[in-house]
Parts: sequence; C-alpha cells; structure tokens
Amino acid sequence: MISETMQKALNDQLNLELYSAYVYGSMAAHFEYKNLSGFANWMQIQVQEELGHSGKFFKYLTDAGGKVVLQAIAQPPTEFASPLAALEEAYKHETKVTKAIHELMSLARKENDYATEVFLQWFVTEQVEEEATAEKIVAKLRMIGDSTNGLFMMDHELGKRKAE
Repeated sequence: MISETMQKALNDQLNLELYSAYVYGSMAAHFEYKNLSGFANWMQIQVQEELGHSGKFFKYLTDAGGKVVLQAIAQPPTEFASPLAALEEAYKHETKVTKAIHELMSLARKENDYATEVFLQWFVTEQVEEEATAEKIVAKLRMIGDSTNGLFMMDHELGKRKAE
C-alpha cells in the first residue's frame, strides 16, 4: 500500500501533468491563431504526450492501492510575445516538471518505496528528452532571429512531427 505522503505527492504530479497539457494546448491555440500550423501541430502532440503522462500516474496510483484525487487545473498563459517566447516558456515548464519528478524520486527513496521508484525512473529518462527537445527548438529560434523565412522553415519542420 502506498503511503499517504506519496499518494498526495503523486496526485500533485498528476495535476502538474494535466496542467502541462493545458499549457501546450494554450500554445497550440495561440499558434493556430497566428497561422503557424506547424508550431501548433508540435504543441498538439505535446498535449497528447502530457495526457498520456497523467494517465500513467492515474493508473499507477490505483494499481498501488492509492486514491486518485483530481484537483483544479490552473489556467495557463494564453498570450505569447513570439514563437521564441512560447518555446522558452515550454522549456522553463519542462525544467519545473523535471524538478518535480526528481523530488518524487527523492521521496520514494526516503520512504523505501521501491515500486514507486521504479515507476518514476521512466519519467526521469523522459524528462531528459523533453528538456533537450525544447532546448534545441529554442536554440534554433534564437539563430533564426527576426528572419520570416527562417520562421516559416521552422514552422514547416515542426509540422512534420508525428505522434508516436
């Protein structure tokens, strides 16, 4: 049986994963409004990934004998000054998620909760990829600067992303 402390922490993470889907959904809506459908596509796939992450926490909690307690989801930002600003926000958000996962891992170790530690390992690895991907897009957008052609090329590149 999972401890009350771990149960609460995992429910908080489930909420953060749902919020992540909201953040990326808001960015997708913003990019659609700005006629950047490639950026919107990339963000929509992120929404699906984050919903999948929240589903993993939901299932793990119930499988581990815990109770899922859904919480209110905060409203995400809806306006972004530029594609670069949006992707910088995405990167910043991913670093926040990474920190939260690491804190969960520390709690699992402190509580000698080996099952939760094993479960969380997938997320530790996933966050390395999430941060690296967002950071690479930010770096490319910084190189592009104010180039409209570069922005359209980036939009085209991001539009090629397919859901896994």
